[in-house]
Amino acid sequence: MAKQILTSYPKEKIKILFLENISDKAIQHLKNNGYTNITKLSGALTEAELIHAIKDVHLLGIRSKTYITDNVLKAATKLQAIGCFCIGVNQVALQTATQHGVAVFNAPYSNTRSVAELVIGSSIMLIRKIIDKNNAAHKGLWQKDAKGSYELRGKTLGIIGYGNIGSQVSILAEGLGMKILFYDVETKLPLGNATACKSLKELITQSDIVTLHIPETSQTKKLINKNNLKHFKQGSILINYARGEVVDLDALAKALQQQHLSGAAVDVFPVEPEKTGDNFENPLQGLSNVILTPHIGGSTEEAQQNIGEDVSNKLFQFLELGISYGSHTIPALNLPPIETSHRILHIHKNVPGVLSAINTTLSKHKINIVGQYLKTNEEIGYAVLDIDKKLSNKALALLKNIKETIKVRILY
Repeated sequence: MAKQILTSYPKEKIKILFLENISDKAIQHLKNNGYTNITKLSGALTEAELIHAIKDVHLLGIRSKTYITDNVLKAATKLQAIGCFCIGVNQVALQTATQHGVAVFNAPYSNTRSVAELVIGSSIMLIRKIIDKNNAAHKGLWQKDAKGSYELRGKTLGIIGYGNIGSQVSILAEGLGMKILFYDVETKLPLGNATACKSLKELITQSDIVTLHIPETSQTKKLINKNNLKHFKQGSILINYARGEVVDLDALAKALQQQHLSGAAVDVFPVEPEKTGDNFENPLQGLSNVILTPHIGGSTEEAQQNIGEDVSNKLFQFLELGISYGSHTIPALNLPPIETSHRILHIHKNVPGVLSAINTTLSKHKINIVGQYLKTNEEIGYAVLDIDKKLSNKALALLKNIKETIKVRILY
């Protein structure tokens, strides 16, 4: 039996814009389901460029360099959803997206393995001082000695942030014979033999290597600063593959220059170049036993393919079925289709009386509701109505006139 094509809107008229060289897996997934009006650009766009480009776009795909501001969202009159093909969504004005009824999806789990493996690889490179020996060899100097080079086995790894990536690092590191400590503001179940620390200070004073896996918030900004760095073990190593603002880089540079820390690996920075080839300056440049990488923690072929499949599927499910599971803006609903009816999606301001107004309006016009679902958050309500097929166009017109309506469309 052929798969039912649900959406009633002509698929060739659904305009999709993908920026920042999003994986072809995402494009192929949508094309396989009939969506052909797809534009893919290799780089990010400025606010002014986006305001111009997004006018008739229904689905937008971005990564971490494109910022969806209030002004961009105000210009996006047809936008239904944004797919962030990365872990975070901090580059999107979520409050405004919520107010405009735009669903925002991301891929919080798809590149965890890539980041976790890079943490382990960097740990080995730094604790063996491979960086300095490699640089010397390229300059024609033979530095064959064991001084200051150690095995990971038996060392203590301190993980700050025991979420998806932190816990994956924990598993890999324990398999190499390391002792695992972790600190998280939320209570987390330890994996393997990992031990939770009661405070940040408890963790950093005991760890040979400290790795960060925390979000960027007002509480985490410059969490690792000169005050905390002085509590690090002499000769310890810091790895930051989380967010650029969580480490005071000037303080870290000083700790490295004074040889209080023996090495560091940093992949994220407070200010990053907009595109490949742009100039990059940083206080850690030129320091011994330091690995600097251009925000590539999750940049593997596997991770980008996984992210492409994950986010494009969420966009597809929302567009065709109204499923909003995983959205940061639209309340989560996951509903099976009802073949004997037409489905209408109604996004509205979350104030008392809206659902009553919907039902009263449809009832007055003798429109039968076959099924109805509602979820709300603090800002908006998301109602899904399965309507008698003969009356769905009339229902759509009536629902558009409900006072608190933000966005309404017939799904199928």
